[in-house]
Amino acid sequence: MSTDNPSAPIDDEFDAAELQALRERVDELEESIADVDAGDDQQKMTIIATQGSFDMAYPPLILASTAAAFDWDVVVFHTFWGLDILHEEKSRNLKLSAVGNPNMPLPNALAAVPGMDAMATKMMQKKIDENGTATIEELIELSLDQGVDLQACQMTIELMEYDEDDFYDGVTTGVGAATALQHMTDSDVQLLV
Repeated sequence: MSTDNPSAPIDDEFDAAELQALRERVDELEESIADVDAGDDQQKMTIIATQGSFDMAYPPLILASTAAAFDWDVVVFHTFWGLDILHEEKSRNLKLSAVGNPNMPLPNALAAVPGMDAMATKMMQKKIDENGTATIEELIELSLDQGVDLQACQMTIELMEYDEDDFYDGVTTGVGAATALQHMTDSDVQLLV
């Protein structure tokens, strides 16, 4: 053993109280880091809902409620016509557009005939009822119950001259695009619907 670098035990450099205080502080810091690491595991999703037709109300609500069921932090930012999904009165009367929908079993010229949107909507509502699929209102309630943050764009509320009381209870109103963008930057998944 070399005598050039005598190694004194660390305990001799500190008194017992100082050493114990350092050990306790290290333990606190390790616990703090473990808590922070545990919080980082939660997946985040942001969905921007821009369309308020009957068929386009379902995708953001189904995706949001499913992600929340897996304990994801989910925000759905509703803007422009997508805001009608959260509007209590308007959400009950959303229509499915037959025009421009390539999967409708009729040509666009026929789809443009007055009353075809109402007929297409009734057909879809009948399929939903027969299949036992949740209604839009039920999906909104489920999403809110699971902690999904359903946000209404403040600029669109003003543009459409809606009142904040027009929306379902639990909907977050007064949210701007900057807030939505901030959540998007922190999200693992971002979707535009």
